[in-house]
Amino acid sequence: MSERDDEKQSAAAAAKPGATSAEVGQRPTAAAAEGGSQNLPAGPARGSRTQLEVIATRKGLFGVEGSGDTSGFGGLVATIALPPASERPYGGWFDEVVDILVEILTEQGLDADAVLEKVVVDRGELTIFVAREHIGTVCRALRDDQDLRFELCLGVSGVHYPHDTGRELHAVYHLFSVTHVRPLRLEVACPEADPHIPSVVETYPGNDWHERETWDMFGIVFDGHPALARSLMPDDWVGHPQRKDYPLGGIPVEYKGAVIPPPDNRRSYR
Repeated sequence: MSERDDEKQSAAAAAKPGATSAEVGQRPTAAAAEGGSQNLPAGPARGSRTQLEVIATRKGLFGVEGSGDTSGFGGLVATIALPPASERPYGGWFDEVVDILVEILTEQGLDADAVLEKVVVDRGELTIFVAREHIGTVCRALRDDQDLRFELCLGVSGVHYPHDTGRELHAVYHLFSVTHVRPLRLEVACPEADPHIPSVVETYPGNDWHERETWDMFGIVFDGHPALARSLMPDDWVGHPQRKDYPLGGIPVEYKGAVIPPPDNRRSYR
């Protein structure tokens, strides 16, 4: 029996039916519970507290500065944080997937540490952060290897972290192995100044419209896409509405002859 078969049997035993998410992923800690109560990632504990990658704090309900917050939540302070890299063992089948992926990348002559930026196990879910230039290689390996078989990509969505300097735009891919019944998340970051990520439509054709929508809403350019164009906004629209720095109102809209005034001009209150 091969070493990989031994690892598969161990992973199968760890993830047997009826196992809880804590058994499959990391076991919850007091620090993780504390982080969850603050709506923060439940990263690995160091001592008595969770060490998080805090990138910003936001005041008020909508992040309004000055006296413009009329929500009544002006004193609310929310921490914007990302979970750090998790430590081994990750638990369950997570170690098997990462080990096989590292083995494949090494066989292709790539530095796995450079391709896979970090591995995060948070709330029983596995996320692998991938260097953007290698997202195509990683997706093909995850899809084609017999012990991985992540045949299905449920789409790609965008996230905007304005204060994550040099990594402001994130593309998040949700994969699923129909063969092994396993979910997996990939995350790729790029700067606003160079918002380019290779397209994975060749590997996952169903991502065609998802990449178009992510380009439309967040401005991430998926290089190699067969027909990257807006899917929700008009072709001549300026800006990307789901970025955090996009204005919430007051934008005059004219589309196909209809004129919609800005929100502050639609009605007079006396």
